[in-house]
Amino acid sequence: MSDQNPTPADLAASPNPADELRAKLADLIPGAFSEGKLNPAALKRALGEAHVNEGSERYALTWAGKADAYKVLQTPSTATLRPERDKSVNFDQAQHVFIEGENLEVLKVLQKAYFGKVKLIYIDPPYNTGSDSFIYPDRFQESKEDYLKRINDLADDGTLMREGFFRKNSKESGHYHSNWLSMMLPRLYIARNLLREDGVIFVSCDDNEVHNLRCLMNEVFGEENFIAQMIWEGATKNTADQIGTDHEYVLVFARSQLNVPKTWKLSKDGVAPVLKEVARLKKVHGNNYEAASQELAAWFRANKAKPSFALRRFRYVDRIGAYKEDDPTAPGGRKYELRDPRNNTVIPLRPNRGWAFDQDEFNEMVREGRISFITPTSVMVRRYLHETDYATPQSVFYQPARSASERLDKFLGGAYFSYPKDDEVIRQFVEMATDAADENCIVLDFFAGSATTAHAVMDLNHRDGGNRRALLVQLPEPVDSDAIRAAGFESIADIARERMRRRVEQGGTGLHSTTTSDSSGMKSFRLAPSNFKQWRGDGIDTPEQLAEQMKLFTKSEKDGAAVEDMLYELLLKFGQELTTPVETLQVAGGRVFAIHDPKMLFVLESFTEAMIVPLVAMKPREVIAIDGVFEDSDMLKTNLDLQCRDAGIRFTCL
Repeated sequence: MSDQNPTPADLAASPNPADELRAKLADLIPGAFSEGKLNPAALKRALGEAHVNEGSERYALTWAGKADAYKVLQTPSTATLRPERDKSVNFDQAQHVFIEGENLEVLKVLQKAYFGKVKLIYIDPPYNTGSDSFIYPDRFQESKEDYLKRINDLADDGTLMREGFFRKNSKESGHYHSNWLSMMLPRLYIARNLLREDGVIFVSCDDNEVHNLRCLMNEVFGEENFIAQMIWEGATKNTADQIGTDHEYVLVFARSQLNVPKTWKLSKDGVAPVLKEVARLKKVHGNNYEAASQELAAWFRANKAKPSFALRRFRYVDRIGAYKEDDPTAPGGRKYELRDPRNNTVIPLRPNRGWAFDQDEFNEMVREGRISFITPTSVMVRRYLHETDYATPQSVFYQPARSASERLDKFLGGAYFSYPKDDEVIRQFVEMATDAADENCIVLDFFAGSATTAHAVMDLNHRDGGNRRALLVQLPEPVDSDAIRAAGFESIADIARERMRRRVEQGGTGLHSTTTSDSSGMKSFRLAPSNFKQWRGDGIDTPEQLAEQMKLFTKSEKDGAAVEDMLYELLLKFGQELTTPVETLQVAGGRVFAIHDPKMLFVLESFTEAMIVPLVAMKPREVIAIDGVFEDSDMLKTNLDLQCRDAGIRFTCL
């Protein structure tokens, strides 16, 4: 993205991905452009004619409406995100973010601030089943003007109008698959832009669109960045007449495969409680490892209903830790006379087997106490739990579909959301693709549903001490039950926000938690109209109409625009994340807002002559002000501008 600050005109819209691509191409191959426009012949020469396919037959994914989908992608958004302190938890310090709004518009609004910053994206888009799939409101046949008018048709409180907002994508439709692909393309395109160079995306789907989704993601992300097509086995469905489908898929792509770690690992479920119990037993029994082992075996028997029970073979304890005893031989192993280094006695080898190590390796394991001598001529190898507590993720995994619903119902105290994604599975996705030590790890889900991804992120943070930040987007899709509305939930976004609120306030009280509280909090925002006026050049036919339009722009902000609302809109426009700490400073009786100690100052309230000197003395890198703060005093604005220039401070007035 460009590092240039926005001009007043830039406040009207989000960045256009096509503009960014043209700028990059012009920088890379300047000779391919003539008078600001691409010259295909020059580009062909620069690339080499052998690498350009001008024929009509080529391998490609296409569908009715694909060109229009790109137009929707390139249509800028004039919306913003409005903070909602009353729906947040610990707003000023919060690191997790929930946004209520149509996700394509929200993604466009987030582009400048989050470009290339997201480590992991997980989404669970509509599966396009033909009966209950709701396609998001991208009407690909309408004009750009109609689209802008409709997408900004917001209620007075800033919420999107819901009339006609959803529609089913029936299989009887002639564009059944095309509609779904047109919905997905612009969202995946912006998602790729938001990913870090080492970022990855996981997308859930089923048989209805998995083949089309794979082709679409090959186009958007590049086939060379494909990582895996995982199979998620759930519960068998008994409604099929021929073959019961009991699985879904998760497609995994990298932003750049070259920058993704070569190995991914998952901690084995239930390991942490075992290690905690072993540490306790060693403290209680000291060097009496036999007593510790007996008590550990009893502990496993008492925890049959918990994940740790699957690790019950690690029931022995020694000075190194909990271990199990394994056969030191294997078919096809090394065949030689293995000798006990303590007395040079040959240890017999079983028929049709071979040793899993050579003599030197065996001698070292004996010195380290990693060999159990069952008899003078019979040995076993000690495998320690803490050295085998990670496994390589597999492409096929099983997780009962019903368990997630049961946990969510219990967590929320009612059955408010049907068929949520499993938070334990999403937690594993986050664990395999992120690092707990990464202080700048953002996990994005823009089909948030019941906020499963945020729940999973917070759970994993509490398990491994990480600082991952969840960024969720959910459409205000109305609930379809009077009982759910009676519980206080008008939309799925309400349910998601409540789940995040409860999980934040729950803190680290889970079974595997390593911390006891969560001070990160949750910031709530919603998609809303811009706080700044939008210049309209259409319908101006006379000098009088032009004068009237210019009169409206004596101030850039709309009447009644709240200071904090303007602040967060400007933060996004100037490339700052929604969780950027903001400090309120008193300056000569006035108030300004500072970020980055304070490299950037925002002047959004009444400004006086007395504020100029102390403000400049703070030595910010730049000062951003809105016209309205100068109360029609051009002299005051000019004076501030000159003082900033003299001090080497960049000054922008909007």
